[in-house]
Order: sequence, then C-alpha cells, then structure tokens
Amino acid sequence: MEDEVPAELFRAEVLNWARRIGVEPREIRIRRMSRKWASCSIAGRLTFDQGLLRQPGPVRTAVIIHELLHLKIPRHTKLFRALLSAYFHEKYPELEVPDLRQNGSGT
Repeated sequence: MEDEVPAELFRAEVLNWARRIGVEPREIRIRRMSRKWASCSIAGRLTFDQGLLRQPGPVRTAVIIHELLHLKIPRHTKLFRALLSAYFHEKYPELEVPDLRQNGSGT
C-alpha cells in the first residue's frame, strides 16, 4: 500500500478523468464503505471508500474510471469493459486492469 492520498488530490484526479471521459459527476463523496470500493447513483453521485485513498495508483485509477464510465454506460457490457481497459491503459500501458472485487463485492 502507498501512503494515503489527500482527499482533495483524489477529487482532483476524479475530475481530471471525468473531463477526459466526457462526463460530469454531480457530486463526489468519500466515506467509509464496508463492501465495495465505490458506487455510482443514477443521479450522478459518486461515492468512494476512504480506504481507496491508501491503495496503489493503478487500483485508484481503475476504480475512478470504472465509476465514471457508469455515468455513460450503466451496465458492465462489452463496450464498458473495452472502454475501461482503453482508458486504464492510457496511464498504465504495461499493467493489467486490477481486479476490483478485492474489497468485498467490487464496485
């Protein structure tokens, strides 16, 4: 695990990815979540587990992209998975997309 990323820096990372993906989250919340890394409401509110701030960069990035893509594509379709992989590999071309189910049921 890395040192904890400050919440303000994490929010800035989310907003940077949102611009790249072309979505606008209505709200970004960080709180304790016991079973998953993050969630996305149909109203556009993204909630991230505060434990994510202590995870390695590739895990944080994958979760951020995953949730932001849900603002465009609600379900885990082939297109969703292809876009997640493509965006993730822009930043980490040499890595596999992390398995996000490590914190319980996933995202």
